[in-house]
Amino acid sequence: MTPARSAELRAYAMLVLVMLFWSGNAIVGRAVRGDVLPFTLAFGRWLGAFLVLAPFALRHVAADREVLLRHWRPVLFLGLVGVSAFNAFMYSGLRYTTATNGLLLQAAIPALVLIIDALAFRVRAPAWQIVGVVLSILGVGVVLFPDFASVLRLHFGRGDALVLVGVVAWAIYTSLLRLRPDVHALSFLAVTFAIGVAAMLPLAMLEWRHAPAIDWRPEIVGAFMYVALFPSLAAYFLFNAAVGMIGAAKAGQSITLMPVFGALLAAALLGEPLGPRYFAGMALILCGIGVSVFLVRKPA
Repeated sequence: MTPARSAELRAYAMLVLVMLFWSGNAIVGRAVRGDVLPFTLAFGRWLGAFLVLAPFALRHVAADREVLLRHWRPVLFLGLVGVSAFNAFMYSGLRYTTATNGLLLQAAIPALVLIIDALAFRVRAPAWQIVGVVLSILGVGVVLFPDFASVLRLHFGRGDALVLVGVVAWAIYTSLLRLRPDVHALSFLAVTFAIGVAAMLPLAMLEWRHAPAIDWRPEIVGAFMYVALFPSLAAYFLFNAAVGMIGAAKAGQSITLMPVFGALLAAALLGEPLGPRYFAGMALILCGIGVSVFLVRKPA
């Protein structure tokens, strides 16, 4: 196996972990919606992640200070779009829509990344990559919908619109990660997390004016700890690294794994059965990703 192929497979292994963490994030966000308001959850998520990261990252931030200041516009934009906007809209949407709708909308991210790559950077996706994305999206549909009648029953409401805005924000972030400055990975994470904290604080303060105090039960504390450590600190580090290794389009396609992990977690935690359509959908998703792994070369 060539070093390039080995690095690519390593990037996909990292993305598998990312999607597992993010699937758990969606479940946690939905589970605590009655106890924690969305901007408060997002603020606690990024504050916790920043405080854990800061002791390890601050010396790198100091060393990269001049580069970060010179490229402050793309860093600020990536922090606002990928850290602040995506999570604020996603948590807000999950208060009003179902997990199924949320997963379905997120399945549009790979196609949106291809479109943004083409419009912003004139990167033309190879035909096999488009085939892989289509196969993965079809697999998501098979996992989420038992029959055609369930497709017709879909309702697009306020929560879905909020999730869709978050989905567009994440597709933009994924595509524009190529603009991040050449700094240490921990420097970039720390600065974008700090942007997320600063952006979420005033919105969370607005919620605190009218919301009752949080009942800090062990499960609520555990929810904050989970969203700060795994879908934030660990997942963003791995995702950003994977995008640098295999490109935005291939990394974005891994989002289609989230319904697979979501169904697995629902079966493990809630006792929901996994029917034949789950395995058929999983096969389509994996085939689509396999096409991108083995038939599409990384663009120059």
